Amino acid sequence: MADDVRRTDSGIEIDPLYTADSLAGWDAAERLGLPGEPPFTRGVYPSMYRGRLWTMRQYSGFGDAASTNERFHFLLNAGQTGLSCAFDLPTQMGYDSDHPRAEGEVGKVGVAIDSLDDMRTLLKGVPLEQVTTSMTINSTAAILLLMYELVAEEQGVDPATISGTIQNDLLKEYIARGTYIYPPRQSMRIITDIFEYCSKQIPRWNTISISGYHIREAGSTAAQEIAFTLANAIAYVQAAVDAGLDVDDFGPRLSFFFNGYNHFFEEVAKFRASRRMWHRIMTERFGATNPKSAMLRFHTQTGGSTLTAQQPVNNVVRVAVQALAAVMGGTQSLHTNGYDEALSLPTEEAARLALRTQQVIGYESGVTDTPDPLAGSYLVESLTDDVERMAWEYIERIDELGGAVAAIEQGYQMDEIEQAAYEYTKSIDDHERVIVGLNEFTVDDEPEPDVFPIDPTIEGAQQARLAAFKANRDGADVAARLDDVRAAARGDGNLLYPMKEALRANATLGEVSDALRDVFGLYQP
Repeated sequence: MADDVRRTDSGIEIDPLYTADSLAGWDAAERLGLPGEPPFTRGVYPSMYRGRLWTMRQYSGFGDAASTNERFHFLLNAGQTGLSCAFDLPTQMGYDSDHPRAEGEVGKVGVAIDSLDDMRTLLKGVPLEQVTTSMTINSTAAILLLMYELVAEEQGVDPATISGTIQNDLLKEYIARGTYIYPPRQSMRIITDIFEYCSKQIPRWNTISISGYHIREAGSTAAQEIAFTLANAIAYVQAAVDAGLDVDDFGPRLSFFFNGYNHFFEEVAKFRASRRMWHRIMTERFGATNPKSAMLRFHTQTGGSTLTAQQPVNNVVRVAVQALAAVMGGTQSLHTNGYDEALSLPTEEAARLALRTQQVIGYESGVTDTPDPLAGSYLVESLTDDVERMAWEYIERIDELGGAVAAIEQGYQMDEIEQAAYEYTKSIDDHERVIVGLNEFTVDDEPEPDVFPIDPTIEGAQQARLAAFKANRDGADVAARLDDVRAAARGDGNLLYPMKEALRANATLGEVSDALRDVFGLYQP
């Protein structure tokens, strides 16, 4: 790479200077519009953060339900405005904590939730009618959502009033992350059943958070992140329409989840381009007439893969830059990573500082005083157009392959991400890209940082609680309700109704997942 050539993470060459000539022939009315109006480039609400700041939603979840409930209350008392919950790998993969495959993983990367009792403990003292809850869960999203609904009912809260989000994005699991259970087409059926169920039973719930975050964490570029995410979204919408749902019945409850990376201006451009593209997709491709169906609302998490274990306090600055890009790009919700997350789960100090980073941006920086303050920037508008153009090229290629599911089955997205990840890593190894504290500006003899302690007794205690739960239930009733789940899976009715009755009868997450595994089988790539 020549010394005078600068490129974004997507390979877009940055001109030495941007002037009015950079936007020659550019139509502001067509490309921008006004905030809150099509094509939503400038944001989905007219006043944006002047009306209300984004939801400050710190990601938490570890150990058992009681430990995570304690962290929830700590964050709410610190000024957090929404909950976001991580689940451990057995919960994500549909295994109870007593399953042999759960050994050594219970409570490690999130909270263990096996039963309705666990969900009751997780949500103890949380005002479900006031707090929105985001659950980062995919293959078992329907089960965790139904548990949440059942606990709300027990607390006397009308499910029609609760709000939150389940990630529920299986296609990106096949592309980038790997916590899938069933084959893609059976997973798509569960997702469309969730759309239908929530439109009738939990109308304020965001039924899917279509995720580019993990695609970016796997090594994609910014343009690939939004292209592959929107291609997955197209597949979900098409599947729901094919199942007989009206696009305007479920479209307003779709949401997205993007990564915040270090190239500030490309990240701002990425968020703005994604809104413009989604408006076009929903109106032109699917004929949506409700404006809310074409509003791309999204949560952002700062980039976990950008954090360094070396000189971890440097991550405070990285997180601030990434969070500011998300705000300048118009996010509706934001999680800021703890500076120590390259080493462990965040300590309370790191979690508090991450939240304070958002609060300083929101209340002290002045960037919230007007919507889309970078609109009209020669650089930002040029980058927004460039990122959009590159993303459309990927979507057109996926369409040629038969859509996102067919492209996944052919390995297209995975191959593209692998190549991008290789080129990114090589640029660091070759010192073409500077990572402060990693390949430049290093120090010797760094002090050992404090890390979050993991209680080694959690797994045994969780298994004991599960055994007691199973011992105090009507086994015959549980078996009958699980047979109903299997029968529904063999048919074409909505799966969530028999699943809810099985959970009400005290079936566990693993048992309901096993009932579906018996019919759908396991995905083997």
